[in-house]
Amino acid sequence: MLPRVDVGDEQGEACRTALARAPGRHPIGGRSEEAHCHEHGYVRAPVCQSCNTRERPDHLYSNDIRVAGHYTHLFDSRAVDWLSHWHRCPGCRARTTLPLPHLAAWTAHIACRPLRPTHPAPRGSRGRRPCGSLRVSWAGSHHAPHSCLLTVTVDFCPTGEHRVLTHITYREVAERFRRWLIETAPDVAAAAGPDRLDDLPTHPRPVIEDTSGQGLSLF
Repeated sequence: MLPRVDVGDEQGEACRTALARAPGRHPIGGRSEEAHCHEHGYVRAPVCQSCNTRERPDHLYSNDIRVAGHYTHLFDSRAVDWLSHWHRCPGCRARTTLPLPHLAAWTAHIACRPLRPTHPAPRGSRGRRPCGSLRVSWAGSHHAPHSCLLTVTVDFCPTGEHRVLTHITYREVAERFRRWLIETAPDVAAAAGPDRLDDLPTHPRPVIEDTSGQGLSLF
């Protein structure tokens, strides 16, 4: 488990205020959890349990996630809020990316959306519905994501004809994400990049230890 690093009390208070006021988020009250990035080790901000659960990748295995309906909230209706939250991690912000499981989900939900087949809707309904459910796996080390190859697949195709949608390299995914970020959240994109390292702490300092037993399921 990577050591977590606090981004500072002043920024932490700013995070609390922003999260409490953000549309679609719950005010911080009662029990909160330290949302942190397991890829770079930085605490983003305290969030309520509901929000922390909402953003959690649905892992099947350590290198395999399901892309369920909650990603519509994360990448569509509330994308700017969540992108701002994720980029409170200085590592993600400097690399202009997301932790690998989130980036894998973005790949299936956004980048590969045109590739997802459809089937006629059930009898009595009009139009067509997306095929099955999406899943993404990756080959390569989680801690060396530039060596990764992502595979987007469809599970539970009603006709059994659809399976692998595409294979795509991490480098290509990251480049597509950066272009999408500029269009979707220009303010977040403008604050990202390798030259945006002024607020990185000189020395990491420990924060509240995670005793929930959730481990790497908390992103």
